[in-house]
Parts: sequence; C-alpha cells; structure tokens
Amino acid sequence: MNTEEVNPHLTAKIVVSYVRHHRLVPDQLADLISSVHRAIGQVGQPPESEEVLTPAVSVRRSVHRDYVVCLDCGYRGKTLTRHIATRHGLSGDEYRQRWGLRSNHPLTAPAYSEHRSTMAKALGFGRKSTTEVDPAPTPAANPKARRTPRSRPASKSEGVATETAARPTPAGKRRSRARVASPSG
Repeated sequence: MNTEEVNPHLTAKIVVSYVRHHRLVPDQLADLISSVHRAIGQVGQPPESEEVLTPAVSVRRSVHRDYVVCLDCGYRGKTLTRHIATRHGLSGDEYRQRWGLRSNHPLTAPAYSEHRSTMAKALGFGRKSTTEVDPAPTPAANPKARRTPRSRPASKSEGVATETAARPTPAGKRRSRARVASPSG
C-alpha cells in the first residue's frame, strides 16, 4: 500500500484510540500520527532488509592455532560446534551461512584437530586390521580355564572376625531379629 492512498480517517481512529489509553506530551502527538500513517502505508509490503551483522572479531583473526573465536559473541574455545548450537541455536552450516564463510572454514582449532588425529592414529582407528584375530575362547569350550579366587590382603580386623565366627552361641540364647507386627493381622 502506498502512503498516499492511506485513508486519513483510519489513521485518526488509531491515534485517538491510542491516546485514550496512554498519556502523551503534546510534542509527541505529531510523531505518533506520522509513525501510524507510515506503518499503515507499509502494510502488505515485504519487510526491509535485515541490518548488517558486525562480527566480534574479524574473520581472519577468528582462527588461531590453539583456539577459534565465535564471530557472534567472541567466545574462545578449542571447538565451536557445541557453543554455537547451545548459545546461538545454529548448526555449523547455518553459522557459516550467517557470516558468509566458506564451507571449509574451520570450527575447530588446528592444533586440537592435529592432536585428535595423532591420538586416533596411535590407537589404530580408521585402519583395517591386516591379520585375522582369533575369537576369544568361551569358558564352556575350555574347561580348564576357570576363575580362581583372588587372595585378599591380611588386615587387622580379619583375626577379630574369625574369632567371633568360631565361638558357638549357646542353644538357649539364639540371636533373633525383632519383627514388627503387621497391620494386616
């Protein structure tokens, strides 16, 4: 809708209704009328382009050897994927698209990636084994392989426990646990 085609009576009705319920200084009345008139004229038009985002640091300075910096808030960390998901609600691709970054822009510090890579290679991840590993024998297949009880270290209280267990209790003085009468009886 064009502002020239806006019905001035519609603008007046909206302004009168607003002034009935709100206090205004006489100087504010002219601004209110013009803003309502402009808003009615923009009804049905696409919204104006979004404001240009300003990063917390430059894109060049966002990737360091030991850490990466979030362009939204300036957070420094070894990896940004969890941070941008929890704090900003974005995936890695959405974050890159929001800031106009290339698809291969790192969200993990290069030193951290290298460390994880060398650790995985040392553990043998990502490689297929060259020799066939025999499956471990099951206990039923090997009857001689039984678990043996482990020896326990001697302690001070061990001798006391064996003495009390070795003493017999008199027949008339049996130990019993007191039972509480149940209400169902």
